[in-house]
Amino acid sequence: MQQELLLLVEAYEPRLRQLSAEQAAFQPGPGRWSVKEIIGHLIDSAANNTQRFVRGAQTPELAFPGYLQDDWVFIQQYQSADWSELIAFWALYQRHIARIIGGLSPATLAHRVAVGGQEPVTLAFLAEDYVRHLRHHLRQIDDYFLHSK
Repeated sequence: MQQELLLLVEAYEPRLRQLSAEQAAFQPGPGRWSVKEIIGHLIDSAANNTQRFVRGAQTPELAFPGYLQDDWVFIQQYQSADWSELIAFWALYQRHIARIIGGLSPATLAHRVAVGGQEPVTLAFLAEDYVRHLRHHLRQIDDYFLHSK
């Protein structure tokens, strides 16, 4: 997971920089996030998952609250944030998460966490799901690239 995460950052950081701030701020429809807001959401995902990985590594079983993603995106005002700063912050945070994941031992990866009242999953599953979630949103951004040309 660590290597895949790093490869995604290396592939997408320059692609994101190809978008102007105006392009990144475009909202494709009511209730749909702009690319800036998608990147902000991925920063929020990194923030929440940092807690899950670090605290989950410290104890064999732990529960975490979920989070209201639309509220997080709105409250942190990603739509009005500086685009180049968002890209840099996102890339650095992904590298940080990759370092955390890469440092978890096989025994620690078996620790279980429950998120938002769901059934507990292992930290290994959580790491895989984190990268899957990242890929999902990067594909949304890819779709934007395809349709904006």
